[in-house]
Formats: sequence, structure tokens, C-alpha cells
Amino acid sequence: MPAKRKPAESRSLLSPDDLYLFNEGTHTRLYQHLGAHVTEQRGEAGVAFAVWAPNARSVSVVGDFNDWDGAASPLANLESSGIWEGFVPGAAEGHRYKFAIKSNLGGESLRADPFAFRSEDAPATASIVHELAYEWGDSDWMANRAAHNRHDGPISIYEMHIGSWMRSPDEDSRPLTYRELAPKLARYLVDHGFTHVEFLPVMEHPFYGSWGYQTTGYFAVTGRFGTPQDFMYLVDVLHQHGIGVILDWVPSHFPSDEFALANFDGSHLFEHADPRRGYHPDWGSLIFNYGRHEVRSFLLSSGLFWLEVFHADGLRVDAVASMLYLDYSRKAGEWLPNVYGGREDLDAIGFLRQLNEAAYAFDPGIQMFAEESTSWPGVSRPTYMGGLGFGFKWDMGWMHDTLKYMAQDPVNRKYHHNLITFRALYGFTENFVLALSHDEVVHGKGSLLGKMPGDDWQKFANLRALLAYMWCLPGKKLLFMGTEFGQWGEWNHESSLDWHLTEFERHNGLQRLTGDLNALYRGTPALHKTDCDPAGFEWIDCNDGDQSTLSFVRRTADNRQVLAVVCNFTPVPRPNFRIGVPIPGHWREILNTDAPIYGGSGQGNLGGIDTVPIPSHNEPQSLLVTLPPLAVVVFEAGIQSA
Repeated sequence: MPAKRKPAESRSLLSPDDLYLFNEGTHTRLYQHLGAHVTEQRGEAGVAFAVWAPNARSVSVVGDFNDWDGAASPLANLESSGIWEGFVPGAAEGHRYKFAIKSNLGGESLRADPFAFRSEDAPATASIVHELAYEWGDSDWMANRAAHNRHDGPISIYEMHIGSWMRSPDEDSRPLTYRELAPKLARYLVDHGFTHVEFLPVMEHPFYGSWGYQTTGYFAVTGRFGTPQDFMYLVDVLHQHGIGVILDWVPSHFPSDEFALANFDGSHLFEHADPRRGYHPDWGSLIFNYGRHEVRSFLLSSGLFWLEVFHADGLRVDAVASMLYLDYSRKAGEWLPNVYGGREDLDAIGFLRQLNEAAYAFDPGIQMFAEESTSWPGVSRPTYMGGLGFGFKWDMGWMHDTLKYMAQDPVNRKYHHNLITFRALYGFTENFVLALSHDEVVHGKGSLLGKMPGDDWQKFANLRALLAYMWCLPGKKLLFMGTEFGQWGEWNHESSLDWHLTEFERHNGLQRLTGDLNALYRGTPALHKTDCDPAGFEWIDCNDGDQSTLSFVRRTADNRQVLAVVCNFTPVPRPNFRIGVPIPGHWREILNTDAPIYGGSGQGNLGGIDTVPIPSHNEPQSLLVTLPPLAVVVFEAGIQSA
């Protein structure tokens, strides 16, 4: 056992300004100062350690470098900041460590580093000294990423769970590593036309079955699939192939594991002490105290960390609704009102605004996405207008209404027609993302293909119609992995997607359609330029509930491109189906989900159709189209330039 010794006289990594900003709740780069950093002081190589534990009586760092001896490497309390720090000679990259904390309130505990860049693989829980040096090759993407994230640009997101997208062909069927995944995923996304990928949380989490939503390492990428640099390589490769990367990020709650943030220094440091504010009944987890300045600095630094250090192009903030409402999932008497007697969490609202302001100040070219399931106003409106400051909001109402409608037997859909027309009443109140996410294919809900009614042919036709309808509506797109080729089984995080299904005609046809929809969306300005602009959408007929059809116009703001979208949500073909259109002349059929290459019956309009001078739908001319069964057909007007 080595002789016990105090750390050498150390130089602090925290300036007076750092301490001031930290305690003020405005520091956005604490990861540069707290945690473990390899350095050299007074000619000795070692590691500078720092941790926030204001209610500690003493703190020491224990690890491989001192045989886990709690007396060997004590840390010093830094002024009144609540931070303990010190330099440990001989500590080095790769060494495991924890903080040994004796609390003023009684008790001792060993804690993982809240700012660790790397952690042991579960079930082990120690932090690992690790530096984040990496030579990036995505300079072209980073210089121009704002152009890929524009509100008037095409954004088609492939949502995926890294550990279950594709498994190794080896007998152990292990998940692919970050480096193994990189070329396969990049090629797949490019081949199928997606613009972005969104990863379910990659931050370290002890329970694999939480899919990352029970985060314990807010600065550590999970080591299940490789090192932090391996994950950087994955992002780098995706960027070099023109694919943006969005990361799920969870500031709404954290697990109560004893090695992590809960009761960190013997007190309720990161969470509220009162369970009416600090306990999440839905997930059995703890809620951050957003009103505490240092907690805000911690969370702000985490968000900026993934954008800056890992070159993420955006964050999707999970469960925003649970943050906004003090009575979320609580009965009367189970929650505490705010100072005005209301149900709004004023601290969380302030934090979200601060987060978005800091993220866009760091780089206006990124985007922040909110998963917010209520009608909270202004989620994707700027903070100076009273909004929360996100760039986009998931349209959860559209997802639930549309899936409820599509699950109906077509003979009954006429009684639920309002489910697919209601969105038009609010469709431009926010900058929306239309999402068919992982939440809809788990917990006994089955796959999207399995939700569709009818025999196998009708199930595929229904899903083709749903995807085309979604891609033609205003709003950015998000699709969870496996839906693009018609996964039959519910998503299982313990196994690979059923890639063998793509060898079958109907599954292959659906996969081909998804790629063609993305190509159409990206290459057709009328389908993306006005995603967030009401000038780009107009109903042709939203009242044909008896026949379960919908028709609408998509156009660019300058009317240089005009499309007519016609949807038939019954298996009844409709020849000679009349729609009024705003422009006379030839309309080219640019998409038909009933085409044989997609697995359809092949009914259509022979590539296009001319208007006739018969008024319809308040237009002086109309098209007489063949509307295939359970299909979406899209026509483009042949506009003559002046």
C-alpha cells in the first residue's frame, strides 16, 4: 500500500469568474473545470479533480491511483462555492475513481463523478479519467450546418436506438460498436434519403432497459458501444455523409441510484427535498431543482457539452410537459402550487428559456426540439416573444389522432373523420415535427404495421398511405427505425431489427416508398419550404368524410410550384374522382403509393392528367382522377414561367 500523502499544492482550474457564474446559475461550460482533468502541476503529471458538494464535511478522491484509500487524496474546500478540488500526482488517464463524501448531515458515501467523461460498464459504477481529444474531419459540415437545419429546409429524421438497430452476425449477436455502426448507418441513411438521425439517449445509464432515459452520466457517452472518441467517430462519419445528428437529452428527471446524483452530499442537492416537487410518479425517479442556481449551471453545461464537444446538431429535450406543470401526473394534494397559486413550474420555464437562449447563442445553426404533449403556447417561439425558445415541437396530438384514425376499420373511418382534419386548426401555431416515434411501438402497442386493419395487403397499403400522408403534410418528419420497411414485431431493445423482412416484396416495396418519399420531400420545395408557413397549405376538400378522402394543396410562397395531394383511406377504388385545382393545364402524377413497385395494385393516372373547364371546390377548373384504394396520389401543376 503506498504511503499516504496530501496532494501537491495545486492551481485551481476555476477562476473567480467561473465561481461567480456557477453560483449565479449561468455557467455553460463547467465541464472544462469540474470533474477530472489530466494536467501537470509543478512538474508532476497527474489529474485535477473538482466536485460540488456544499454540505460535505470532507471530500477525498479514491481510485486506482491510491488503492481506493479515502485518506490518501483529500480535496480542499474552495471558498464559499461549495466546490472541493485538488491535484493528485500519479493519477492518469484510464484510472477508475469516485468521490468519498462525508456529509455535515451525517453519513458517508462513494459517488461517481457528475462531470465524468467516461464511466465503467454497468453494473460497475466508477468513473474513469478520460480526455476527449479527437481529430475531427467534418469541418465542411460544421461550417455549413445551419443550411441543413433551416425551418424552410427539408428535415427528415430517422429515430433509432443504437443497441438494437443492427446486431453483429456473430453467435453472441452483440450490438454493433460505434465504429462498426458508422459506415453501415451512414450508407443506409443516404440510400434512403433521410437528412438527420436522432439517437435515443447515448448518455450513460445503468439500466439498459431504460433505453437511456434514466441518465446518470450527463457528460459521459455510454461505454456499451465504445469510447467517447468512438462515438465522435460515428458523428464525424455521419457529418461527412451529409447527415445531421440529433441527441435525445433528459433534464426532466434522473434515477435515484445511490452512486449517482441522488442525495449527493447527504442532502437533496440536485433534487427537491419535498417529494411533491422532487419525485416523479411516472418513472419513480427524481426531479431536478431548476430553481437552484448551481443545478441550472450543471444542466446548461451538459446541454452545451453535447453540442460543442460532440458536434451534435441539435438536442431533443425529453418530457418537456412533465417539467412545465407542477401537477403533472399528480392528484389533488400531491403537488405544491407556485408562488402565485398556479400549476406552472416557474423555475422549469425559466430554465428552458435559459437553455435555448444559451444553445442558440453558442451556434444559431443548431436546433432545439421539444417533446411537449400539451397545448402550452409558444413552445417553439422566441423567448423575446414570451415563448420557450425551442426551434421545433413534436406534434404529439397529430400522432395520437392519426394513429387512432388509421387503426379504425375503413368502413368506420367516416365516423372519425375529424381526427385527421383537426390538425389544420392549430398546424401553424408552432414549428412542428410530425413524429411516429419509438413510444408508439413499445409496451404492448405493437408495430405500426401491426396497428393497421385488414388483411396483409391492406395493412401494407394503409401504412403506405399513412407515410405518404405524413410526408405531404406541413411539418418536419420523424420515423422510428423499422417502420420504414414494415417491422411486424414490436420493438425489442434486446435484439436487432428484422432485416430479413426486406427480402420480401411488400416489405421491400414499403422501404422503397420511404426512400422515394424522402427524395420527393427533399427535391420538392412545395413540400418543405412552407412547412412552418400557412401560406403553403390549403384544403381542396376536408369534408368528404362519407368517402374517407382528403385533398389539399401544397405550394411555395411564391406559387412557383403547386401540388395537389389526394388521399383515399378506404379500400374502394374511386375512378372519375373530381377535385378542383387552382391552375389550368396539365398536372403530372409525381407519386402514387399504389404503384406496383411499392406493392400496390397499379391503379393510377398514366403519369398525369389535364384539367377540364368544370368548376369544383371553388375553382373554375378541375381534375378527374383515378383514386386508387388505400392510397395517396400527388400531382404537380405544369406552371409556365413568365
